[in-house]
Amino acid sequence: MRLGFIALSGVRAHNPELTRLGLTLPGFVDRNRIIASLPSLGLLTLAGLTPPSFDVEYVELPGEVDDEPLHDFDAVALSSFTARIKDAYRLADRYRAAGVKVILGGLHVTAMPWEAKRHADAIVVGEGEPVWLELLADLQAGKLKSIYDSRNREYSLDNAPMPRFELLDIDRYNRLTVQTQRGCPFRCEFCAASILISPKYKLKPVEKVIAEIRRIKALWPQPFIEFADDNTFVNKHRSKELMHALAKENVRWFTETDVSVADDDELLSLMRDSGCAQVLIGFESPVLSGLDGLEQHANWKAKQVDHYLEAIRRIQDHGITVNGCFILGLDGTGPESFDRVFEFVRASGLFEAQITLLTPFPGTPFYERLRREGRLLQEGAWELCTLFDVNFRPSGMTASELESGFRNLAIRLYSEAFTRERRERYHRRQLELRRHTPA
Repeated sequence: MRLGFIALSGVRAHNPELTRLGLTLPGFVDRNRIIASLPSLGLLTLAGLTPPSFDVEYVELPGEVDDEPLHDFDAVALSSFTARIKDAYRLADRYRAAGVKVILGGLHVTAMPWEAKRHADAIVVGEGEPVWLELLADLQAGKLKSIYDSRNREYSLDNAPMPRFELLDIDRYNRLTVQTQRGCPFRCEFCAASILISPKYKLKPVEKVIAEIRRIKALWPQPFIEFADDNTFVNKHRSKELMHALAKENVRWFTETDVSVADDDELLSLMRDSGCAQVLIGFESPVLSGLDGLEQHANWKAKQVDHYLEAIRRIQDHGITVNGCFILGLDGTGPESFDRVFEFVRASGLFEAQITLLTPFPGTPFYERLRREGRLLQEGAWELCTLFDVNFRPSGMTASELESGFRNLAIRLYSEAFTRERRERYHRRQLELRRHTPA
């Protein structure tokens, strides 16, 4: 049986002014482009679970799907960002019309199962690994069920399969992904990450992480690795164990973490020595009013804001650049927030900064709250879930003020002069530190 794993990659802003900005301000879209061009680790992982009796192929579709020729598959497993889920549905409908069985899964499908079910022969809700072999057996037997729901099944990453990295055309990528953990102990109102798939925080054994990196190195001798984690360094003890093992692999890597990593000098030194090039940290807002209540368990993010500047300095003084992320349009902020973010980036010396618009993703507490409050501009407009399009009424300004303020901030933040200023400041600081470090 021929089984196709099809990833719909590539996300573009619908706002034409922001799209034009992307042509002249590359920094504005660099991180978004990287995310969009990463392979689907979820599909590669399911491919790693698939028995050899299946003939499998991995396909990426970054562009329009309506004229895309259909591949010769007996069944396809489709994965998509929310922003492209309607493209995925149209492609799924075309495959089904051609007699091909369609399986849909992922974050959006888990958030909106009854919507997805209309376009698939089977949907996977929750983590895919616990139900995949059952689904494939049913597929071969011609007894495919409409829903495979893993949310009440325990699944340990001790059993994680080796992703099928060899299915990729390696030359297409500037980095490949490895997952070291799943889930996050924080519950941020806007977050549409793996908490929807895996509410429990779980760790992958270090030896499995290293085995995946070595498999990638067999295909790509000097790879750049992105850890596909929501928050890599939650468990500091285990993180140090991973760093010690990673230091022997001679790879450069990037990950996402929270600001608490700055509190552990030993961990920062281990990260640097193991090849960490950059960490991405969601600061979200430089002011308390934008953070208060954002993290819904213990208001954790609001308690960190006074330490942001020192945290950035400590991390970057270890030779690890910080990509600081900020969300515009948060409740409790108004038109002044654009200047606040710009001045914070200048004061902090951040090597990189990423700005996005607050986005109501399906399945998040934020989406549900906006719907209750009547603040969604268009319900079900998933194509606007790009992080660069406005689909709600902000509390402290109008939607048009948010759009124009965001655009003008992008022009200032990603100008060649300001970008050069930040990068040169970082490199001067590194030279200064080296001069004062004993030989």
